[in-house]
Amino acid sequence: MQLQFVGCGDAFGSGGRFNTCFHVTGERTNFLIDCGASSLIAMKKLGIGRNDIQAIFVTHFHADHFGGLPFFILDAQFFSKRTEPLLIAGPPGLPDWFVRVMETGFPGSAKTKQRFDLQLRELEPGMQADFGNVKVTPFLVRHGQPEGSFFALRLEIGKRIVTYTGDTEWTDTLVAAAEGADLLIAEAYFRRKPVPLHLDLATLENHLPAICAKRVILTHMSEDMLAERPTVNFETAEDGLIVQI
Repeated sequence: MQLQFVGCGDAFGSGGRFNTCFHVTGERTNFLIDCGASSLIAMKKLGIGRNDIQAIFVTHFHADHFGGLPFFILDAQFFSKRTEPLLIAGPPGLPDWFVRVMETGFPGSAKTKQRFDLQLRELEPGMQADFGNVKVTPFLVRHGQPEGSFFALRLEIGKRIVTYTGDTEWTDTLVAAAEGADLLIAEAYFRRKPVPLHLDLATLENHLPAICAKRVILTHMSEDMLAERPTVNFETAEDGLIVQI
């Protein structure tokens, strides 16, 4: 199984990076974690076959994590001629937010009947949901209001576990979300500067012993954090980076 960082940037393109989007593939697995506004561009640049993607798991409804859906859906409808079903799963309120993002991007598009089966499924905090060979458990994190609209995701694919913190300040729910993960993808917006609603590396380091993740890769880094990379003893994400799990 592998994970490719389609985009690992923050909301404002620090370092010229694309918005958040991770592509996970395996023998019976093909899904995205988040689909930020620039994700379709990044997928086309990397040569990723979008019609093979079975599901998109969403952490929250900010544009740099969710705003790429209109482009993905309409590309599937009119250009790549998708016929296979697509599942989108995310926090409570997903159906309403889906209509909002579609109508904001392309007015009238939410009323267009897709040529493929599209399923929207709301995830409940702390409740594991099964999607074939992928088990997804969302954990509430702190990234704004309302609190319930922001998740970290723990994804179990066979015997492998991938956790993504999403965007959040430190909260102890991250311990349960990432405990023993084969791969923890963690936001590190700054190195030492704590800011509300975002995770800094110093705070993350203090809590990693309780998590015991086998591998940690930092993402969603600000310009300041990107400048610190040469002196950081952690792997850091790059757009296009492929990780074997």
